[in-house]
Amino acid sequence: MTIRATHEIHKRRFSRNLGVGVTLVAFIVLVFGLTIAKVQSGGTIQAYDHTYRPALLPQDD
Repeated sequence: MTIRATHEIHKRRFSRNLGVGVTLVAFIVLVFGLTIAKVQSGGTIQAYDHTYRPALLPQDD
């Protein structure tokens, strides 16, 4: 015997899950968009890796 009737709590859970899912997708799109914008800017992309980098020293002209 299967239960087919949807209870009111199932509707509330679905709407809450849908809201969390939409928020998660929006966050992923935001991070992806920022990553694409950073890569397309073409600047030097260097990470902080605890090593000496002469490129960061001020240039003496």
